[in-house]
Parts: sequence; C-alpha cells; structure tokens
Amino acid sequence: MIVRVSPCLLSGTVQAIPSKSDAHRALIAAALSDAPTRVTYSRGDAFGADVRATIGCLSALGASILQEEGAFLVRPCSPLGAVALDCGESGSTLRFLLPVAAALTDGYTITGHGRLPERPLEGLLDALAAHGCTVHGEVPEGRRYPKLPFMVSGPLKGGETALPGNVSSQFVSGLLLSAPLLDTDTRIHIDGELQSAGYVDMTLRTMRAFGAAVEALPDGYLARAGGYHTPGAYRLDGDWSNAAVFLAARSMGHAVRVSDLDASSAQPDRCCEALFGRIGGGNHIDVSGCPDLLPVLAVRAAMAKGETHFDGAARLRLKESDRLSAIAEGLTALGSFVSERPDGLTVYGGGIDGGEVPSYGDHRMVMAWTLAAIGARRPVVIDGAEAVEKSYPSFFEDFERLGGRCDVVA
Repeated sequence: MIVRVSPCLLSGTVQAIPSKSDAHRALIAAALSDAPTRVTYSRGDAFGADVRATIGCLSALGASILQEEGAFLVRPCSPLGAVALDCGESGSTLRFLLPVAAALTDGYTITGHGRLPERPLEGLLDALAAHGCTVHGEVPEGRRYPKLPFMVSGPLKGGETALPGNVSSQFVSGLLLSAPLLDTDTRIHIDGELQSAGYVDMTLRTMRAFGAAVEALPDGYLARAGGYHTPGAYRLDGDWSNAAVFLAARSMGHAVRVSDLDASSAQPDRCCEALFGRIGGGNHIDVSGCPDLLPVLAVRAAMAKGETHFDGAARLRLKESDRLSAIAEGLTALGSFVSERPDGLTVYGGGIDGGEVPSYGDHRMVMAWTLAAIGARRPVVIDGAEAVEKSYPSFFEDFERLGGRCDVVA
C-alpha cells in the first residue's frame, strides 16, 4: 500500500492503544496460570499482528483465548500432542515462547517469517541447551544452531545460567517467564550491564501480578519454582511506544492529547516526552534503554535547530529493518542531513523537504515518516505503509481523526 501524507496541523485527543509489550507478557502469564484470567484493555481495534502471533502460539499450546468486549478471557495452557508454533514476524513472541514452550512440552516445532529467522538467538539457545533442551535442524555454515524453522526437544530444567549484558533483554524475559514452571529455582547471572533492562522490569512486574516469586539481584535475577496464580483480572497499560508519534507532534506545537497513558507505567518508552525536550543543540541522547523510540526521535531532530547525536543504538540494526540505515537513507531521501555510525546517528536539524520513501517493511518507520510529513514542506509518500499493521492497525484512522491528511495512492 502506498500512502501520501500531506503537511497538516493536528489537534484533538486520541486514545492510546493497549501496550503491545504489556499484552505479550500478560497473555503469556495468564495462559500459564492456575485458573482463568480476564485481561482487560481500553480499545480492541488496535491489536496488531505481533500480539495475534502470541495468541496463536498460546492457543497451539492448549490455551483458550476468547476476545470479548473490552477483554480477553484466557483459560490456561494444556498442551496435547504435537505442538507447532508460528511466531509470524514477532521477535517478542519468538524469544518469550522458545523457553516457555520448552517448559510446557517435551518437544515442539517453531517458525517465523520476514527478517525473524535472521535475528540472533544464540545466547538464548545456549541457555536452553545447558538446561536439558536440544535444537534440531539443518545448521547453516558459520552458525552454531539451525535457522527457523527448527525443532526443540526438552523439557527445560531450572538451575543457574549466565548471559552477557549485551544480549537482547527478551532473552532474559523469556527465561524468567518460563522459570515458575520448572522443577527448581532459576538464577540468571548477567555479565556486565544489561541493555534495555527496563523491559525486564516490565516482565518482573507482570510476573508478580500473577503471583510468581521473582526478584532482581545485583548481578541478575532469581525466579522461584511454584507456578503462576491468576489475579482474576489484569488491565493492560496504554502504549507509550506507539503514542510517541503523537506526543512528538505535540512537542512541535500541535494541540494533541493522548489519553490512557500511565506516567507510572513500567514501559521504558514513557521517557519519550523528556527526550523530545533534549532534541537539538548538539545534545547526545543514549537510546540503548528505549531503542524503539529512535525513528520518531530522529525525525523530530530533523525538524529541530542544531544537531542531535543518538548513541547506543547498535541493536537497531537487528529489528524488522536495519533501522539505523533505514532512518539515514529515508531522511536523506526526504531532504535532511544525517550521518550514520555503527552504533548511532547524528541528525542535523533544519527541516524536512518531502518526497517518496519506503517503509522498509517496518511498522515504526511508517509512523516516523508520517510524523515527518506533518512538518514537511511538501507531501511524503510512504511505499509499504501496510507494515504499520504489525503493531498499530488503526494508526491512519487515528491520524485522520486528529486532522491528518493522508490518501491511499495505490
């Protein structure tokens, strides 16, 4: 789908969609609990393909997840027979459910699509292999494990494991989510500072809400065996990550308000408004703790005065696209000046001209280019805009409700 977005002035209130990060964790914990749970949310029109992938995998593991008005009714997993998991293009689904499924079953197959088979898993698969699991499949030259699809046999066992701090925080979250199901306690040692540790904090909060005994330690985490216990109902947070594009517009002077956002949320991306205030003036912004914000931050920086240096972003090369290259190429195509580094970007302010840019198959790039258009000198044409459905299917409808101007070209 090719969408043309024209410069415009936004105003009004938009309701935040439910947090994708919170939904993954809550649905998994509910499906692992000892009794049914109602997972409630503010609006049901905005669950994207990633959350649907997690629901599909949990259903394959024997959970019943029925969507009602304002809630999912989740009945716990009860795996029967051969289990096949399709994670779509969702990295969270893959990395969370690799260990969870290994704790629930003696064996399963797992697959994914798009760039997902290329995204790194070695540290997580090392931990599974050290605790009773075997990965089966054809191993490509230069790799230690098969690429998706592959089979995992288990079951996973508890004990102590170690991970370097530069791995994905999703590896840690996946191991923690599986831990209450295991035969013994699980102790995870982190060597060095863990990147995106705020996302593990989200996992701890969700696990505790479902009665799991888990704690952060000076050098890692400890999770006790003992299972999950339903709280009866769990309310999903509003999504700070996807709200960031509208909050960025507000920082540019648009009269926009986003409702249903909790300032005390555990989501790391709640820092977005503070970061918008640091754009320009030669400032350095470390995005290692909130990498999903970089596309919107970079576009906002292109419309500011002075340069902005974004650091700690090397892991963004392993997302749905190589986001550092995508941002640099896209902003350059739109008439801005950007220099790309191995682990970051420098964006030189001065405005955005407009033009045509690809989505790179990345939902966050679609939203960033839409932000670029509202402050550009002429329209921005986004090729592949359907990628936004991965996390925010109703994005363009919400954009138009605020006065946004967009047309489907093809």
